[in-house]
Amino acid sequence: MTLRLTVDTGAWQQHVDAVVAATDGLVPVVKGNGYGFGRSALARVAAAMADTIAVGTVHELDVLDTTAGAAAPGGAPGGAPGGAPCDVAVLTPTLHVPDVPHERVVLTVGSPEHVAALAGWPGRVVVKVASSMRRYGQDPDLLDRVRDAGLDVIGWSIHPPLAGSDGDRLDEITALLPRLDPGLTVWLSHLAPGSLALLPDSHRYRLRVGTWLWHGDKSALHLNAEVLATRPVAAGDRAGYRLVPVPADGTLVMVGAGSAHGVAPLVDGRSPFHHRRRRVDLLEPPHMHTSMLFVPDGDPVPEVGERVDVQRPLITTHPDHVEWV
Repeated sequence: MTLRLTVDTGAWQQHVDAVVAATDGLVPVVKGNGYGFGRSALARVAAAMADTIAVGTVHELDVLDTTAGAAAPGGAPGGAPGGAPCDVAVLTPTLHVPDVPHERVVLTVGSPEHVAALAGWPGRVVVKVASSMRRYGQDPDLLDRVRDAGLDVIGWSIHPPLAGSDGDRLDEITALLPRLDPGLTVWLSHLAPGSLALLPDSHRYRLRVGTWLWHGDKSALHLNAEVLATRPVAAGDRAGYRLVPVPADGTLVMVGAGSAHGVAPLVDGRSPFHHRRRRVDLLEPPHMHTSMLFVPDGDPVPEVGERVDVQRPLITTHPDHVEWV
């Protein structure tokens, strides 16, 4: 268990429960690496709180088999075994019909090409409307083409950018609403749960929530890695994959976390590792399953078997183990 995410279950659950209580029409998002918890494990947790969860792509529909109410693994909160399976919405449009049962799947279309790829598919879809993000989506007139293709449309999808304020996003959404058929539910992202009450009552809404739901209380989350070996070195010695010169006398510390875990230098080039509240320099960039750290003589050296803190965003990190305490 080299790279480990430790979760204060009580504090984490308290925050999650507060978001669920404050959000009518909540759609928990479990895409990618499952926000560091693991996609399948988090899907079981999410399925206990909503009738629909969201994943990123059709390649993440593997969670269909894990969302039938089975208890989450490893002490994580989860639904009672035997509960009703929830639906799974796919946020990113696809050009390929997924090879899964369609009854529980909701796909997204945002262009004529997406519509043509799914023509005749018996499942449900939402139509993505272009936002100022200028990624996916088109004019609401795309709805006619979607219906002509025989697709079962259940809603609109609006995905405003993260930039700006909640007020900016509300303004953008509100400006689009008069052109959207009010008989279809509007699926939204990047809004604070309380902002839904500020939208016009001309439409029904569902709010997709990921980062704020799972990471809103960062004090409940602790990422650390195990020290696997140490080695004394002298100034001028060379070490590592790239035979980097050692800057001074000290100790090399091998930590069991690397690029395969999503561990990398911070955006400013600094090391993401800390020991006793002090940043520990990298000798070279992390590689696969190990990072080589350098501790100069006079600084505290972590011992083999001790754990050092890791400063990385969980949405790009793949822990070896999630421990719920």
